[in-house]
Amino acid sequence: MALILWHNPRCSKSRETLALLQARGITPELRLYLNDPPSRAELEALVDKLDQPARALIRWKEAKDSLDATASAEEILDHLARTPKLIERPILIHDTAARIGRPPEQVLEIL
Repeated sequence: MALILWHNPRCSKSRETLALLQARGITPELRLYLNDPPSRAELEALVDKLDQPARALIRWKEAKDSLDATASAEEILDHLARTPKLIERPILIHDTAARIGRPPEQVLEIL
């Protein structure tokens, strides 16, 4: 089972999610997505795995000055590809599913 955690070590939720996984003996591959931004295609695949709309991926409080709340899915994904710091975090990705770790325990649903 391949597990990848899109991780931002400066984010408390991201650190909590990693600690939760490690406490269960799970060591996911870490992707520091601010250093290694996802492509538009990767974001599209992530939306499919999340089984949620693209708007679930964006941190709206931080994006309010750069993206209108009525933006289409395409506009949101394009914006996130250009501005990865606006991606909701953390995100645990499994082969066929993904979950946003807010709260951290939510990622356990796909294990």
